[in-house]
Amino acid sequence: MPAARILAATVALLAGSASLAVAAPQCGGSFDAFLDGVRAEARADGITEPAIDEATAAMHLDQKVLSRDRGQGVFTQTWGEFSKRMISNNRLERGQANLKKYASLFRTIEAQTGVPGAVITAFWGLETDFGAVLGDFDTLPALATLAHDCRRPEMFRPHLIAAIRLVEAGYTRPSEMKGAWAGEIGQTQLLPEEYLQFGTDADGDGKIDLRNSSPDALMTTGKYIASLGWRKGEPWLEEVRVPANFPFDRAALVSKEPRSEFASLGVTKANGAPLESDAVPASLVLPMGRGGPAFLAFPNFDVYLTWNKSLVYTLTAAYFATRLDGAPPVDMGSPEPGLGGDDMKRLQQKLAAKGYDVGEIDGILGEGTRGAVRKEQIRLGLPADGWPTQKLLGALD
Repeated sequence: MPAARILAATVALLAGSASLAVAAPQCGGSFDAFLDGVRAEARADGITEPAIDEATAAMHLDQKVLSRDRGQGVFTQTWGEFSKRMISNNRLERGQANLKKYASLFRTIEAQTGVPGAVITAFWGLETDFGAVLGDFDTLPALATLAHDCRRPEMFRPHLIAAIRLVEAGYTRPSEMKGAWAGEIGQTQLLPEEYLQFGTDADGDGKIDLRNSSPDALMTTGKYIASLGWRKGEPWLEEVRVPANFPFDRAALVSKEPRSEFASLGVTKANGAPLESDAVPASLVLPMGRGGPAFLAFPNFDVYLTWNKSLVYTLTAAYFATRLDGAPPVDMGSPEPGLGGDDMKRLQQKLAAKGYDVGEIDGILGEGTRGAVRKEQIRLGLPADGWPTQKLLGALD
Protein backbone atom coordinates (compact mmCIF):
# COMPACT_ATOMS: atom_id res chain seq x y z
CA MET A 1 0.00 0.00 0.00
CA PRO A 2 1.84 3.13 -1.19
CA ALA A 3 2.75 5.65 1.52
CA ALA A 4 1.24 3.67 4.37
CA ARG A 5 4.51 4.15 6.20
CA ILE A 6 4.10 7.90 6.48
CA LEU A 7 3.21 7.36 10.15
CA ALA A 8 6.29 5.31 10.93
CA ALA A 9 8.39 6.38 13.88
CA THR A 10 11.73 7.97 13.02
CA VAL A 11 12.98 9.04 16.44
CA ALA A 12 16.04 6.79 16.38
CA LEU A 13 17.02 8.01 12.94
CA LEU A 14 16.62 11.65 13.91
CA ALA A 15 18.79 11.18 16.98
CA GLY A 16 21.79 10.57 14.74
CA SER A 17 21.29 13.65 12.59
CA ALA A 18 23.53 16.06 14.48
CA SER A 19 24.31 18.02 11.33
CA LEU A 20 20.78 19.44 11.28
CA ALA A 21 22.15 22.39 13.25
CA VAL A 22 23.96 23.77 10.18
CA ALA A 23 20.83 23.87 8.02
CA ALA A 24 18.81 27.06 7.78
CA PRO A 25 15.97 27.51 7.35
CA GLN A 26 14.58 24.17 8.52
CA CYS A 27 11.18 24.60 6.86
CA GLY A 28 8.94 27.11 5.14
CA GLY A 29 9.90 30.36 3.51
CA SER A 30 11.78 30.65 0.24
CA PHE A 31 12.34 27.29 -1.41
CA ASP A 32 15.67 28.51 -2.81
CA ALA A 33 16.82 29.44 0.70
CA PHE A 34 15.60 26.05 1.91
CA LEU A 35 17.70 24.31 -0.75
CA ASP A 36 20.73 26.36 0.30
CA GLY A 37 20.24 24.92 3.79
CA VAL A 38 19.94 21.41 2.38
CA ARG A 39 23.17 21.85 0.43
CA ALA A 40 24.97 23.15 3.53
CA GLU A 41 23.75 20.22 5.60
CA ALA A 42 24.72 17.68 2.96
CA ARG A 43 28.18 19.25 2.75
CA ALA A 44 28.55 19.07 6.52
CA ASP A 45 27.63 15.38 6.32
CA GLY A 46 30.56 14.86 3.94
CA ILE A 47 28.54 14.32 0.78
CA THR A 48 30.40 15.28 -2.39
CA GLU A 49 29.50 18.37 -4.41
CA PRO A 50 28.66 16.47 -7.62
CA ALA A 51 26.12 14.33 -5.75
CA ILE A 52 24.65 17.38 -4.01
CA ASP A 53 24.34 19.26 -7.30
CA GLU A 54 22.79 16.29 -9.11
CA ALA A 55 20.25 15.62 -6.37
CA THR A 56 19.23 19.19 -5.57
CA ALA A 57 18.80 19.98 -9.26
CA ALA A 58 15.88 17.52 -9.24
CA MET A 59 14.18 19.06 -6.18
CA HIS A 60 11.08 21.21 -6.47
CA LEU A 61 7.80 21.66 -4.64
CA ASP A 62 5.12 19.15 -5.57
CA GLN A 63 1.58 20.20 -4.66
CA LYS A 64 0.29 16.68 -5.35
CA VAL A 65 2.43 15.45 -2.45
CA LEU A 66 0.93 18.01 -0.09
CA SER A 67 -2.58 17.06 -1.22
CA ARG A 68 -1.89 13.40 -0.44
CA ASP A 69 -0.39 14.30 2.91
CA ARG A 70 -3.53 16.20 3.92
CA GLY A 71 -5.97 13.57 2.72
CA GLN A 72 -5.17 10.15 4.19
CA GLY A 73 -8.81 9.11 4.28
CA VAL A 74 -8.06 5.39 3.93
CA PHE A 75 -7.61 5.07 7.69
CA THR A 76 -11.17 6.25 8.35
CA GLN A 77 -12.33 2.80 7.23
CA THR A 78 -13.12 0.17 9.85
CA TRP A 79 -10.69 -2.68 10.26
CA GLY A 80 -13.21 -5.05 8.71
CA GLU A 81 -13.58 -2.88 5.60
CA PHE A 82 -9.87 -2.26 5.20
CA SER A 83 -8.70 -5.83 5.82
CA LYS A 84 -11.32 -7.32 3.50
CA ARG A 85 -10.21 -5.01 0.71
CA MET A 86 -6.49 -5.53 1.27
CA ILE A 87 -6.41 -9.30 1.89
CA SER A 88 -8.13 -10.77 -1.14
CA ASN A 89 -8.02 -14.45 -2.03
CA ASN A 90 -5.85 -13.56 -5.01
CA ARG A 91 -3.34 -11.71 -2.81
CA LEU A 92 -3.27 -14.60 -0.37
CA GLU A 93 -2.57 -17.06 -3.19
CA ARG A 94 0.20 -14.91 -4.62
CA GLY A 95 1.69 -14.42 -1.18
CA GLN A 96 1.80 -18.16 -0.60
CA ALA A 97 3.30 -18.67 -4.05
CA ASN A 98 6.04 -16.15 -3.27
CA LEU A 99 6.77 -17.86 0.04
CA LYS A 100 7.40 -21.05 -1.93
CA LYS A 101 9.35 -19.32 -4.70
CA TYR A 102 11.76 -17.69 -2.25
CA ALA A 103 11.66 -20.43 0.40
CA SER A 104 15.43 -20.82 0.53
CA LEU A 105 15.97 -17.07 0.82
CA PHE A 106 13.35 -16.77 3.56
CA ARG A 107 15.05 -19.56 5.53
CA THR A 108 18.30 -17.60 5.30
CA ILE A 109 16.62 -14.38 6.33
CA GLU A 110 14.95 -15.99 9.33
CA ALA A 111 18.20 -17.65 10.38
CA GLN A 112 19.99 -14.28 10.27
CA THR A 113 17.27 -11.99 11.62
CA GLY A 114 14.65 -14.13 13.34
CA VAL A 115 11.90 -12.63 11.16
CA PRO A 116 9.59 -15.22 9.52
CA GLY A 117 8.99 -15.12 5.79
CA ALA A 118 5.24 -14.71 6.30
CA VAL A 119 5.78 -11.44 8.16
CA ILE A 120 7.96 -9.98 5.41
CA THR A 121 5.70 -11.27 2.66
CA ALA A 122 2.63 -9.66 4.21
CA PHE A 123 4.31 -6.25 4.19
CA TRP A 124 5.54 -6.91 0.64
CA GLY A 125 2.00 -7.65 -0.52
CA LEU A 126 0.31 -4.74 1.23
CA GLU A 127 2.92 -2.12 0.37
CA THR A 128 3.43 -2.80 -3.36
CA ASP A 129 1.43 -5.89 -4.31
CA PHE A 130 4.68 -7.93 -4.34
CA GLY A 131 6.61 -5.35 -6.31
CA ALA A 132 3.97 -4.67 -8.95
CA VAL A 133 2.99 -1.16 -7.78
CA LEU A 134 6.12 0.71 -6.71
CA GLY A 135 4.73 4.25 -6.96
CA ASP A 136 5.43 6.90 -9.56
CA PHE A 137 6.21 9.93 -7.42
CA ASP A 138 9.69 11.37 -7.88
CA THR A 139 11.33 10.77 -4.51
CA LEU A 140 13.60 13.80 -4.28
CA PRO A 141 10.85 16.37 -4.98
CA ALA A 142 8.49 14.49 -2.64
CA LEU A 143 10.95 14.53 0.25
CA ALA A 144 11.99 18.12 -0.45
CA THR A 145 8.32 19.17 -0.42
CA LEU A 146 7.61 17.42 2.89
CA ALA A 147 10.84 18.65 4.49
CA HIS A 148 10.07 22.23 3.38
CA ASP A 149 6.50 21.96 4.66
CA CYS A 150 6.35 22.74 8.38
CA ARG A 151 4.06 19.89 9.46
CA ARG A 152 6.81 17.29 10.07
CA PRO A 153 10.14 18.62 8.76
CA GLU A 154 12.05 16.81 11.51
CA MET A 155 10.85 13.51 10.06
CA PHE A 156 11.51 14.14 6.39
CA ARG A 157 14.67 16.22 6.34
CA PRO A 158 16.98 13.36 7.46
CA HIS A 159 15.49 11.18 4.72
CA LEU A 160 16.06 13.95 2.18
CA ILE A 161 19.76 14.05 3.09
CA ALA A 162 19.88 10.25 2.99
CA ALA A 163 18.34 10.32 -0.50
CA ILE A 164 21.22 12.54 -1.65
CA ARG A 165 23.61 9.97 -0.23
CA LEU A 166 21.82 7.24 -2.22
CA VAL A 167 22.65 9.24 -5.34
CA GLU A 168 26.28 9.60 -4.20
CA ALA A 169 26.53 5.85 -3.56
CA GLY A 170 25.31 5.12 -7.08
CA TYR A 171 22.32 3.09 -5.90
CA THR A 172 20.04 5.13 -8.15
CA ARG A 173 19.92 8.29 -10.23
CA PRO A 174 17.47 11.09 -9.42
CA SER A 175 15.40 10.34 -12.52
CA GLU A 176 15.11 6.68 -11.47
CA MET A 177 14.34 7.36 -7.80
CA LYS A 178 10.58 6.92 -7.72
CA GLY A 179 8.19 5.56 -5.14
CA ALA A 180 5.33 6.58 -2.87
CA TRP A 181 4.30 10.18 -2.27
CA ALA A 182 5.93 10.24 1.17
CA GLY A 183 9.39 9.26 -0.05
CA GLU A 184 9.29 5.49 0.45
CA ILE A 185 11.25 3.47 -2.07
CA GLY A 186 11.28 -0.13 -3.24
CA GLN A 187 9.21 -3.27 -3.00
CA THR A 188 8.48 -2.89 0.72
CA GLN A 189 8.50 0.92 0.72
CA LEU A 190 11.47 1.70 2.94
CA LEU A 191 12.57 5.27 3.57
CA PRO A 192 16.02 6.43 2.42
CA GLU A 193 17.75 6.21 5.83
CA GLU A 194 16.49 2.64 6.18
CA TYR A 195 17.69 1.89 2.64
CA LEU A 196 21.16 3.15 3.57
CA GLN A 197 21.38 1.47 6.95
CA PHE A 198 19.99 -1.97 6.13
CA GLY A 199 20.35 -2.26 2.35
CA THR A 200 21.79 -5.66 1.36
CA ASP A 201 22.89 -7.12 -1.96
CA ALA A 202 21.11 -10.45 -1.50
CA ASP A 203 21.18 -11.49 -5.15
CA GLY A 204 24.95 -10.96 -5.44
CA ASP A 205 24.88 -8.70 -8.50
CA GLY A 206 27.13 -6.11 -6.90
CA LYS A 207 24.52 -3.46 -6.13
CA ILE A 208 21.67 -2.84 -3.71
CA ASP A 209 18.47 -2.35 -5.67
CA LEU A 210 15.29 -2.32 -3.61
CA ARG A 211 13.09 -1.49 -6.61
CA ASN A 212 14.07 -4.18 -9.09
CA SER A 213 15.57 -6.97 -6.96
CA SER A 214 13.13 -8.92 -4.79
CA PRO A 215 15.96 -10.73 -2.93
CA ASP A 216 17.60 -7.40 -2.05
CA ALA A 217 14.28 -5.95 -0.90
CA LEU A 218 13.31 -8.99 1.19
CA MET A 219 16.65 -9.37 2.97
CA THR A 220 16.83 -5.63 3.64
CA THR A 221 13.30 -5.68 5.04
CA GLY A 222 14.10 -8.60 7.33
CA LYS A 223 17.09 -6.71 8.74
CA TYR A 224 15.01 -3.57 9.21
CA ILE A 225 12.22 -5.42 11.03
CA ALA A 226 14.78 -7.14 13.25
CA SER A 227 16.24 -3.75 14.16
CA LEU A 228 12.84 -2.70 15.49
CA GLY A 229 13.05 -5.35 18.20
CA TRP A 230 11.57 -8.51 16.65
CA ARG A 231 11.70 -11.41 19.12
CA LYS A 232 12.73 -14.60 17.34
CA GLY A 233 10.41 -17.58 17.67
CA GLU A 234 7.60 -15.63 19.35
CA PRO A 235 4.09 -15.00 18.01
CA TRP A 236 2.83 -11.60 16.91
CA LEU A 237 -0.95 -11.99 16.74
CA GLU A 238 -3.54 -14.67 17.50
CA GLU A 239 -7.30 -14.69 17.05
CA VAL A 240 -9.17 -15.50 20.27
CA ARG A 241 -12.70 -15.92 21.59
CA VAL A 242 -13.84 -13.61 24.40
CA PRO A 243 -16.72 -14.40 26.83
CA ALA A 244 -19.63 -11.98 27.10
CA ASN A 245 -18.84 -11.26 30.76
CA PHE A 246 -15.24 -10.21 30.09
CA PRO A 247 -14.20 -6.94 31.82
CA PHE A 248 -13.82 -5.00 28.58
CA ASP A 249 -11.95 -2.10 30.17
CA ARG A 250 -8.97 -4.48 30.14
CA ALA A 251 -9.14 -4.79 26.35
CA ALA A 252 -6.64 -2.13 25.34
CA LEU A 253 -3.56 -2.21 23.16
CA VAL A 254 -1.64 -0.14 25.70
CA SER A 255 -2.46 -2.61 28.50
CA LYS A 256 -0.28 -5.74 28.58
CA GLU A 257 -1.02 -8.65 30.90
CA PRO A 258 0.31 -12.22 31.18
CA ARG A 259 -1.47 -14.58 28.83
CA SER A 260 -2.47 -16.59 31.91
CA GLU A 261 -4.63 -13.65 33.06
CA PHE A 262 -6.67 -13.75 29.88
CA ALA A 263 -6.98 -17.52 30.22
CA SER A 264 -8.30 -17.10 33.77
CA LEU A 265 -10.93 -14.63 32.51
CA GLY A 266 -12.30 -17.16 30.03
CA VAL A 267 -10.51 -16.07 26.86
CA THR A 268 -9.80 -19.07 24.62
CA LYS A 269 -8.25 -19.76 21.26
CA ALA A 270 -10.51 -19.12 18.29
CA ASN A 271 -11.39 -22.83 18.06
CA GLY A 272 -12.35 -22.96 21.75
CA ALA A 273 -9.15 -24.64 22.93
CA PRO A 274 -7.61 -23.22 26.12
CA LEU A 275 -4.97 -20.53 25.92
CA GLU A 276 -1.46 -21.27 27.12
CA SER A 277 -1.38 -20.33 30.81
CA ASP A 278 2.00 -18.62 30.84
CA ALA A 279 3.59 -15.26 31.53
CA VAL A 280 3.93 -14.17 27.89
CA PRO A 281 2.71 -10.54 27.83
CA ALA A 282 -0.26 -9.80 25.60
CA SER A 283 -2.91 -7.20 24.89
CA LEU A 284 -6.50 -7.94 23.95
CA VAL A 285 -7.40 -6.03 20.79
CA LEU A 286 -11.03 -5.53 19.74
CA PRO A 287 -10.74 -3.47 16.53
CA MET A 288 -14.53 -3.27 16.08
CA GLY A 289 -15.73 -3.61 19.65
CA ARG A 290 -16.91 -6.56 21.70
CA GLY A 291 -19.20 -7.85 18.94
CA GLY A 292 -16.43 -8.08 16.34
CA PRO A 293 -13.21 -10.05 15.95
CA ALA A 294 -10.79 -10.38 18.86
CA PHE A 295 -7.03 -10.83 18.93
CA LEU A 296 -4.23 -11.21 21.41
CA ALA A 297 -1.33 -8.99 20.36
CA PHE A 298 2.11 -10.02 21.64
CA PRO A 299 5.36 -8.00 22.02
CA ASN A 300 6.23 -8.57 18.35
CA PHE A 301 3.09 -6.62 17.44
CA ASP A 302 4.85 -3.54 18.81
CA VAL A 303 7.19 -3.84 15.82
CA TYR A 304 4.20 -3.39 13.52
CA LEU A 305 3.26 -0.22 15.40
CA THR A 306 6.76 1.13 14.82
CA TRP A 307 6.40 0.41 11.09
CA ASN A 308 3.07 2.27 11.07
CA LYS A 309 1.04 3.88 13.86
CA SER A 310 -2.37 3.09 12.37
CA LEU A 311 -4.08 0.16 14.10
CA VAL A 312 -6.20 -0.44 10.99
CA TYR A 313 -3.08 -0.93 8.86
CA THR A 314 -0.89 -2.74 11.40
CA LEU A 315 -3.58 -5.19 12.45
CA THR A 316 -4.24 -5.93 8.78
CA ALA A 317 -0.53 -6.56 8.13
CA ALA A 318 -0.20 -8.79 11.18
CA TYR A 319 -3.39 -10.71 10.39
CA PHE A 320 -2.29 -11.15 6.77
CA ALA A 321 0.97 -12.64 8.07
CA THR A 322 -0.93 -15.12 10.27
CA ARG A 323 -3.00 -16.19 7.25
CA LEU A 324 0.17 -16.72 5.19
CA ASP A 325 1.52 -18.68 8.14
CA GLY A 326 -1.47 -21.05 8.03
CA ALA A 327 -4.13 -19.48 10.28
CA PRO A 328 -7.78 -19.77 9.15
CA PRO A 329 -9.93 -16.74 8.27
CA VAL A 330 -10.97 -14.63 11.23
CA ASP A 331 -14.53 -14.72 12.56
CA MET A 332 -15.80 -11.17 11.94
CA GLY A 333 -18.65 -11.67 14.43
CA SER A 334 -21.54 -9.20 14.51
CA PRO A 335 -20.08 -5.83 15.44
CA GLU A 336 -22.33 -2.89 16.21
CA PRO A 337 -22.06 -0.32 13.38
CA GLY A 338 -19.33 2.21 13.99
CA LEU A 339 -19.12 5.88 13.10
CA GLY A 340 -18.41 7.35 9.68
CA GLY A 341 -15.75 9.99 9.15
CA ASP A 342 -17.95 13.05 9.85
CA ASP A 343 -19.53 11.47 12.93
CA MET A 344 -16.09 10.40 14.13
CA LYS A 345 -14.93 14.00 13.87
CA ARG A 346 -17.98 15.13 15.87
CA LEU A 347 -17.15 12.53 18.50
CA GLN A 348 -13.54 13.71 18.65
CA GLN A 349 -14.69 17.32 19.00
CA LYS A 350 -16.97 16.36 21.89
CA LEU A 351 -14.22 14.37 23.59
CA ALA A 352 -11.73 17.21 23.12
CA ALA A 353 -14.25 19.64 24.63
CA LYS A 354 -14.36 17.37 27.69
CA GLY A 355 -10.59 17.69 28.04
CA TYR A 356 -9.43 14.49 26.37
CA ASP A 357 -6.33 14.49 24.19
CA VAL A 358 -7.53 12.84 20.99
CA GLY A 359 -4.87 14.43 18.79
CA GLU A 360 -5.92 15.92 15.46
CA ILE A 361 -9.65 16.05 14.74
CA ASP A 362 -9.30 13.88 11.64
CA GLY A 363 -12.08 11.29 11.76
CA ILE A 364 -9.54 8.50 12.37
CA LEU A 365 -10.05 6.15 15.32
CA GLY A 366 -6.60 6.25 16.90
CA GLU A 367 -5.50 5.08 20.33
CA GLY A 368 -6.10 8.52 21.86
CA THR A 369 -9.72 8.47 20.73
CA ARG A 370 -10.18 4.83 21.76
CA GLY A 371 -8.83 5.58 25.23
CA ALA A 372 -11.16 8.55 25.65
CA VAL A 373 -14.10 6.45 24.44
CA ARG A 374 -13.33 3.80 27.08
CA LYS A 375 -13.34 6.37 29.85
CA GLU A 376 -16.65 7.79 28.69
CA GLN A 377 -18.13 4.31 28.34
CA ILE A 378 -17.14 3.58 31.94
CA ARG A 379 -18.65 6.89 33.10
CA LEU A 380 -21.88 6.12 31.25
CA GLY A 381 -22.09 2.51 32.48
CA LEU A 382 -21.48 1.04 29.00
CA PRO A 383 -19.16 -1.89 28.17
CA ALA A 384 -15.75 -0.22 27.87
CA ASP A 385 -14.58 -1.82 24.64
CA GLY A 386 -13.30 1.41 23.05
CA TRP A 387 -15.64 1.11 20.06
CA PRO A 388 -17.52 4.37 19.34
CA THR A 389 -21.13 3.99 18.21
CA GLN A 390 -24.11 6.23 17.51
CA LYS A 391 -25.40 5.38 20.99
CA LEU A 392 -22.26 6.75 22.57
CA LEU A 393 -22.23 9.80 20.30
CA GLY A 394 -25.81 10.58 21.32
CA ALA A 395 -25.06 10.06 25.00
CA LEU A 396 -22.33 12.72 24.85
CA ASP A 397 -24.78 15.47 23.77
